[in-house]
Amino acid sequence: MYINGICFITDKTYCNKPLYETVFTVLKAGIKFIQYREKDFTRREIYEEALKLRRLTRHFDAMLIINDHADIALAADADGVHLGQDDLPLKEARKIMGKKIIGISTHNLEQAKEAGAGGADYIGFGPLFHTTTKDAGAPVGVDKLMIIKQNVSVPVVAIGGINLENIESVINAGADAVAMATAICRGEIAENAERLVKFLINKDIKRY
Repeated sequence: MYINGICFITDKTYCNKPLYETVFTVLKAGIKFIQYREKDFTRREIYEEALKLRRLTRHFDAMLIINDHADIALAADADGVHLGQDDLPLKEARKIMGKKIIGISTHNLEQAKEAGAGGADYIGFGPLFHTTTKDAGAPVGVDKLMIIKQNVSVPVVAIGGINLENIESVINAGADAVAMATAICRGEIAENAERLVKFLINKDIKRY
């Protein structure tokens, strides 16, 4: 699996359709990278949803990453897990995940270097722009993204306030992928996803 293109992060705050229907719509539009994020369900409920998404993403030959829970990602046979700075340490997560994908959220150069040197398969970096999806701190901007790309050798997934109006600046700054929630969920999901996929096709980014 390649880490590039668009990563759709599930967000029930802005998506007015059920999770399964939303992810199906996004996958049908051509997005191949799904990150399942759920903060309110029990671990059992998260596991059950992860199983459903695993079956769905396999049908579309798409990647599934589970947020926060390495054990659930492994149990559901997801492609990997995405961990924040306050989650299980990367070294310990690797013991659970083996060769599966581990992504790490980073917000500055020190964290990015540490994650890259520690064996992360990719890093998330941001927020690049103002975002209402989660409290992730002050925007860092695309200039900081360029510095990150110059200092790490693993793929970088840019996140935070990215939309159709500013995605080109993010790609031009070197992002291997862009993570989106609100830009896809707010409004017509299928239309939003299709427009983003079309943009990446026109930019000749081969896996989206």
